[in-house]
Amino acid sequence: MKVKEIVDEILNKFGGVKFEKTCDELVSGSYDTEVTGVVTTFMATVDVIRQAIDKGANFIITHEPTYYTGIDNIEWVKDDPVYIEKKKLLCEHGIAIWRFHDHMHAAPFDLIYAGLLKEIGWEKYLIKGLKFPHCYEIPEMSLKELSEFFKEKLDMKVIQIVGSPNTKCKRVGILVGGGSLGLGVEEMPMKLMKEQNLDVVVCGDITEWTLCPYIRDAAALGMNKAMLVLGHERSEEAGMKYMAEWLPPMLNDIPVHFIDAKEPFDYL
Repeated sequence: MKVKEIVDEILNKFGGVKFEKTCDELVSGSYDTEVTGVVTTFMATVDVIRQAIDKGANFIITHEPTYYTGIDNIEWVKDDPVYIEKKKLLCEHGIAIWRFHDHMHAAPFDLIYAGLLKEIGWEKYLIKGLKFPHCYEIPEMSLKELSEFFKEKLDMKVIQIVGSPNTKCKRVGILVGGGSLGLGVEEMPMKLMKEQNLDVVVCGDITEWTLCPYIRDAAALGMNKAMLVLGHERSEEAGMKYMAEWLPPMLNDIPVHFIDAKEPFDYL
């Protein structure tokens, strides 16, 4: 199969919806490339590319950008040695990279959330019938216990929290990636917390003047409110891991590998 055939299979699997304006574009290589192996990953970093080469895969499906801006704009970076060397690595090994972002989030049930829920086992806790479909009622535990749960499930060394570690957590909202920034509506996370009477919000990205002070103030006023920060990559990587499970039946025995891009931070 060629890259274009695989891309079409993926897009058609989820209703054939194709956005006219989208960041889901071929970032490297050719649509006519004959695929020897596929890698799914959160981000096509140099480390991920090298691992793909080692596996004999020449097609990487990445959720996030390859060239450091949201739409992979390369005009500003064409003369940068980092870009030049990364592109050289891709060209030398004939690697095609396609971004699967907008269509992935627009699937009937967001495929990034689906992968995270599979990873943490919360499908049965989903509160159904809500306008915002990512609120859960879990067995009650403390914020400290919830933090330990996510550290184990998502292989994290540390987790940031706001609020008391003793906060009782039962009603939980999850906002992966940039969702916790409000998706263009800054007040959205706070409104969600109030409208759904959430005890805790599990976040991807954070802005320190929105949800953080809202929860700090709520906790200072004696309210049972808290937040837990996974970061963008840890909150979304499981969706690409899940993709490596549902993709193979569509590919006529082409091998599919998931490569974890890993959390970008080290901690001193």
